[in-house]
Amino acid sequence: MAQTGILDEALQRLHRSGPERLGRLTNHAPMAVEALAAHGQAGAVHRWLDLYAGKLEDFPSGTEPVTAADWRTALGDPRRVADWIGHFEREIAERPWRDVLTEWWPRLLPGMYGGSTHPVIRVGHAVRTLLTGESTGPRLAELAHGLGYWAARHRPVPDLVPLPGAASAAGALDAVVPIAEQDGGFPDRLGRVTGLPVWAAAVTDADEAHRRLTELVRAATHRYATHGHGEPTMLVHAATAPNAVLRTLPALPRVLWAPSLRAAWTASAAVTAMYAPRDPVEYAPLGTFTPEEVFERALVHGDEHVIKLTDTALDVGDAQALAAALRAVELSEPLV
Repeated sequence: MAQTGILDEALQRLHRSGPERLGRLTNHAPMAVEALAAHGQAGAVHRWLDLYAGKLEDFPSGTEPVTAADWRTALGDPRRVADWIGHFEREIAERPWRDVLTEWWPRLLPGMYGGSTHPVIRVGHAVRTLLTGESTGPRLAELAHGLGYWAARHRPVPDLVPLPGAASAAGALDAVVPIAEQDGGFPDRLGRVTGLPVWAAAVTDADEAHRRLTELVRAATHRYATHGHGEPTMLVHAATAPNAVLRTLPALPRVLWAPSLRAAWTASAAVTAMYAPRDPVEYAPLGTFTPEEVFERALVHGDEHVIKLTDTALDVGDAQALAAALRAVELSEPLV
């Protein structure tokens, strides 16, 4: 109960801030504090937020309400983010949150690449709190903020050329060819991704989709240990974006699981193409650490991406995943 209260206090504090700063950089705090609370570190939430506070901006002003008649014209317009968040707050106040999620998930799924995949990651964290705990006001509001951010940053990928893949997720990620020009931000690089290996296109069975998505999260997490040096921050999303989708599946009808897998694969593979180095490096941590010790190291380090990758690594739970989290600690700049 104490952890629930602390998380809810933190979310209320954060909902006075917008989902971005400087017009393009994501506010990671809601995702990070949820991860802290989920791993028994609720007592550190407000201290961490005090350190992160300089990266927050005030909640933006709205323009006009999003309605059932005009939502398509507002989709993908970041200037309407406050309008979109207000729309989902009203929706979730009037209907069960699972019904709202089920209606909007297939509408938003094709555009999960906007906002550098952060919106779907934020939704995944919000859904975890609702599936594992009470549906409190702040937690429902957090889902509304995540969905609203996703709708405002909605960006589909163009038709991609199907390229030869592999039988396994790890093999398919290895088959991804890095883009030739690895410069510019996420939107610029995403525009240069024209083809990706085929891996999940033929899957239609819900259970197989769940199995493959679990495999993908494991493979992408493991891969960070040997490839994270290519871009320590952005390559985190190759694992955390599909894991957000995996966390959301239990709240969705099974008919949506296979298309969710395909979108998650595209996201993970695209991030790999945009940021992965051409050559891996061998990595082994100096020592053996328990999951709790690894998460404690991530908390002391403080970087929001390190915390989120470690959160995903603990979901995977094996030694290679923990090594990836420790690699992120080594590669990334600490919060302070």
